[in-house]
Amino acid sequence: MFTGVFSEDTIEQCLLESLEALGGSKVTTHLPLLAGRFVRERLTAAAQSKGSVMKDRPEVLFVCVHNAGRSQMAAALLDHISGGRVSVRSAGSAPADRITPVVVEAMRESGIDLSREFPKPLSAEVVEAADVVVTMGCGDACPVFPGKRYLDWELPDPSGQPLEKVRLIRDDIRERVERLAAELGI
Repeated sequence: MFTGVFSEDTIEQCLLESLEALGGSKVTTHLPLLAGRFVRERLTAAAQSKGSVMKDRPEVLFVCVHNAGRSQMAAALLDHISGGRVSVRSAGSAPADRITPVVVEAMRESGIDLSREFPKPLSAEVVEAADVVVTMGCGDACPVFPGKRYLDWELPDPSGQPLEKVRLIRDDIRERVERLAAELGI
């Protein structure tokens, strides 16, 4: 997939770094499979940033500390609303080991399945590839690159909240995502 774009050494280094980052983020279930997905995401973002792979749609990155609630909901909602016309990523500065179960339940009620998703560490590649970076009101600091649009959405953390409150957070995120999609021409 990345033949002619990255050397085998670069791909191997990215894999080792990704395994280490995911292992340090408490992800243990299916680590090789998830690391492979994370490596593809990072290398695709890096290739897009350096112009080796052209973008065919806008890129949006959602960031929160644990990448287990708000950013996962926002990413899934934007992907769903846009029908795939936006490339969506999410990440966290200190990823949890899994998505918060009540978040998975609230999203399932909306017809969106988060069961294949997992918390991912924030990397410079995905920030650099993004056209829009949205932090979720959790004080996360992202690398700043010129030409990016940065937004901060103040939202409560769904972790430890009852389903009723998580539904309200989900619905607030949906409204914000719909506005963002409209701004992106979707």
